[in-house]
Amino acid sequence: MRVRAFAKINLSLQIVGARADGYHELRTVFQSIALHDTLTIRAARGPFRLTCDNPECPAESANLIWRAADRMWRASGRRGAPRDLAIDLKKRIPMNAGLGGGSSDAAAALRAFARLWRVDSVRARRIGRELGADVPYFFEGGTVLGLERGDQLFPLIDRPRAFAVLVIPAFGISTREAFEWWDQVKGTEGDAPASEDAEEDVNDLQAPVAARYPEIRRIVGVLRRTGATQAAMTGSGSTVFGLFQTAQAASRASQVAASRMRRTIVTRTLNRQQYQRLAGM
Repeated sequence: MRVRAFAKINLSLQIVGARADGYHELRTVFQSIALHDTLTIRAARGPFRLTCDNPECPAESANLIWRAADRMWRASGRRGAPRDLAIDLKKRIPMNAGLGGGSSDAAAALRAFARLWRVDSVRARRIGRELGADVPYFFEGGTVLGLERGDQLFPLIDRPRAFAVLVIPAFGISTREAFEWWDQVKGTEGDAPASEDAEEDVNDLQAPVAARYPEIRRIVGVLRRTGATQAAMTGSGSTVFGLFQTAQAASRASQVAASRMRRTIVTRTLNRQQYQRLAGM
C-alpha cells in the first residue's frame, strides 16, 4: 500500500491567548498544497519497522508514525507491540519548517492502519487529535478554519487555485521556541504583539521569529517585490510562502528568491476534493 501525506501552509495564524493546558488559543486558516511525503506500507514478519530516506528524520518512537502504529494496534484489540508491518517513508516535506510534515505523515498512517487493522474512522481521528494539534486537519484538507488549539475545524469555501513558492532558509525553527518568543513579547508589551501587516491574512508568530531571524523578513520582502499576492511565514517557520496566480510568475519568483543559504520549492494549492482524492480518502 502506498499513501501520500500532503503539506500545509497557514494562510493566517492569530494567537488569541494562552490556555490552561499549556497550549495557545489559535485562529488559523490551513491550506493544502501538493508537496507531499510518500509512505510505502508492506507486510514484513517481525516487529514493526519504520525507515526513512532522510537521516535526520527519527525512525523510532519519537516519530508520530511510530506512535500512531502503537495506538492503532491497541485500538484494534491486539496485544503487545505492533508487528508484521514495515513502513518506508520517502521524505519530501522539509522538517522543522512549519509545513506540517510530521502531522501529515501521522494522519496518512492512521488512515492506512484503520483499513489494515479494521479500526473505525472516528477512533482513528480521536487518536490523531491526541497525537498532535495539527493532525486532525490532515483528515480534512483544502481550506479550513482551525480554532482552539487549531484542532477544532470548520471547512471553508476553498480559496481559488494558486501557485506557491516555498522558501526554506538554512535554519529551522522550534515550535516551542516560537511560541515562547511570542509569550515574551506579550509579557513585555502587556498585550499580543502587533502584526507587521494590517492585512487579515497574517501570522502573529512572524514578528517575534523575524526579530531573531531577520532572514524571514527579507524573504517576505523578496516575494512581495516579485509579485506575490500574499507572502508570509507559515506556522512557526522557518518556511516562507508566496502565492502567485500563474506557474510562470511562481517560477520567476523562485529563481529570484533562491540563494546559497535558501532553497525553494514551487508547488500549488489543493482544494478539498483534490486533496481527498489524491490522499486516497
